[in-house]
Amino acid sequence: MSEAGTKAAAAGGAMSEVKASAHLMTLEAGLYYLLHNGGRAAGFPGVGVGAAPGAATGAVEIRGFREDGWVSGGEAVLIRVNRPQAQVLVTIYQVASGPEAAPRIEVRRIADGGAPPVAAAPVVAAAPAPETRRGAEVLAHVQRQGDVAARFGDWVGERGGQRWIEGFALAAPPGLTPAELTYQAVLGRGWLSPWAEAGQFCGSRGMALPILGLNVTLLGEAARRWDCTVEASFVDGAAAGPVAAGEACVAESLAPLEAFRVVLTPRADAAAVPRQGPAAAKPAKAPKPAKEPRPVKAPRPVKAPRPAAPAKSGKAPRRKP
Repeated sequence: MSEAGTKAAAAGGAMSEVKASAHLMTLEAGLYYLLHNGGRAAGFPGVGVGAAPGAATGAVEIRGFREDGWVSGGEAVLIRVNRPQAQVLVTIYQVASGPEAAPRIEVRRIADGGAPPVAAAPVVAAAPAPETRRGAEVLAHVQRQGDVAARFGDWVGERGGQRWIEGFALAAPPGLTPAELTYQAVLGRGWLSPWAEAGQFCGSRGMALPILGLNVTLLGEAARRWDCTVEASFVDGAAAGPVAAGEACVAESLAPLEAFRVVLTPRADAAAVPRQGPAAAKPAKAPKPAKEPRPVKAPRPVKAPRPAAPAKSGKAPRRKP
């Protein structure tokens, strides 16, 4: 233990040893997803991603879906290399006494280089809820255009415009709570961002980092009272959908998303059904109809008695002399 660590321990600070392993990757110009393919959502083993020491300013841009900079299990970060080549340092931290194996890291290229460098901006950004933008229900941040607002059932983004969408947000319409309407951004085949609730922005702004699709789902009572479909178009001309709630809307080619629409429709058979909850009273059961009395059978007719049979005639008895 170092002298500083000894002093901290003497002062009563709890310390535990952490082991780290670093890996240097050389990437060509382009856009990449790096996935922490671990089973644990948070905690150790932890993964940190950054530009290698000595890298030129602006050569590499790295943005994750967490504000603290860590990459947890099942999460991904976006890496943009703006030079012909650049190096990225991936560091894995583990508890020294822990039994966990090092997580598997996957890197996949999703776009070629050639785009100009962009200003750094957090992927998870504070965004005004769509409902605060003059009644808008759907918000998308479009490449070189900015935020675009629309309503449910209308297209947001320009079909055929070949400007990709970098992030989006949905507002909960009347009758739904934010927790009942959730969504994800598609980052790659089988890769999805963490879930966001209605009103939260999912994606990035001003980084020229596209999303490849979206997945919208309804939870709880909303899933029984509403229908939801998603339809989308992509920069390579592909289209997808309509798909039902809970199914990712993405092109087979994994091209960046350029436009989409979300259709929310209340079910007709749900209008008469009261919303269930702790305060909702259960409807009274209808009384069972009374059984009809059985018809009374008429009495059987009494048969007339048969006439008595006449006595048989016999011979007179003989008298004795």
